Amino acid sequence: MKQIVGRFAPSPSGRMHLGNVLCALLSWLSVRSQNGSYILRIEDLDPERCPRAYADLIEDDLDWLGLDWDAGASKGGLDGSYYQSERTAVYQTYFDQLERAGLLYPCFCSRAALHAASAPHLSDGRVIYAGTCRDLTPEQIAQKRRQRGAAVRIRVPDETISFVDGLQGVCTESLSAECGDFILRRSDGVFAYQLAVVVDDGREGVTEVVRGRDLLGSTARQIWLYRLLGFEPPSFIHIPLLNDADGRRLSKRDADLDLGILRKRFTPAELTGALAYAAGLIPAPISVRAEELIPLFSWDKLPSGDLCLPDGFF
Repeated sequence: MKQIVGRFAPSPSGRMHLGNVLCALLSWLSVRSQNGSYILRIEDLDPERCPRAYADLIEDDLDWLGLDWDAGASKGGLDGSYYQSERTAVYQTYFDQLERAGLLYPCFCSRAALHAASAPHLSDGRVIYAGTCRDLTPEQIAQKRRQRGAAVRIRVPDETISFVDGLQGVCTESLSAECGDFILRRSDGVFAYQLAVVVDDGREGVTEVVRGRDLLGSTARQIWLYRLLGFEPPSFIHIPLLNDADGRRLSKRDADLDLGILRKRFTPAELTGALAYAAGLIPAPISVRAEELIPLFSWDKLPSGDLCLPDGFF
């Protein structure tokens, strides 16, 4: 039987917040309950927004919570650096592979122009790219390059991707109608998340991806990219989002969710106990260490809808 390999892959644009902790805890419990291997990957593609100091704080917070990892971040591992900011050459190799296949093209559309266009908009606000730059001639491309830099998009086929999510069930998306050609490299030369995450998961042998339900919309295009690049797609489990006791969705903007503040108010066991209770793993919000939750863990206990913190948590 193939070993389970899971990962926690935060973007260190600030201090870890409670939603990050929930994802870290559940992904760690899933791997440890299956005697698998756990990776900590730092998704700092844009180092200006993601200073190394925040990545170091993530490691410190995970240590404090009792969530260990087998490879990644400052530990390193078999695939070299696990900081995405140090893997540009790796991404370039796979980018070149797609370029040689004739799947990439430059896009000169500004963000404002995309949102002002008459292209379809999905219910979550995403714009389906209308293909404005898809068939530019070499002369048109040369002229536009003199005016502004170009992002690079990948041509998606008229193909439907279906997969079974561990919590959300059967999901289906038409790449052409519901995704559209998407960006693989930004106009400033930084490789896009969609390419980096697929390359890293594939090379690191990740078999299970646990992340927030807000990222469900990225899954179909990533599954297509995994296959295109010769990787076996992992299984996906998109976990519920976290609400306070009144049902208000929590976000990074909530300063009271910052681990720097929470560590002053709670012990690790109190924090993991509250999250385990919200996730349905234990019947009451008691103090419990992360390792004590391993034998109690089951994805069957989690609801597919949003989770609520216990009354009086704040």
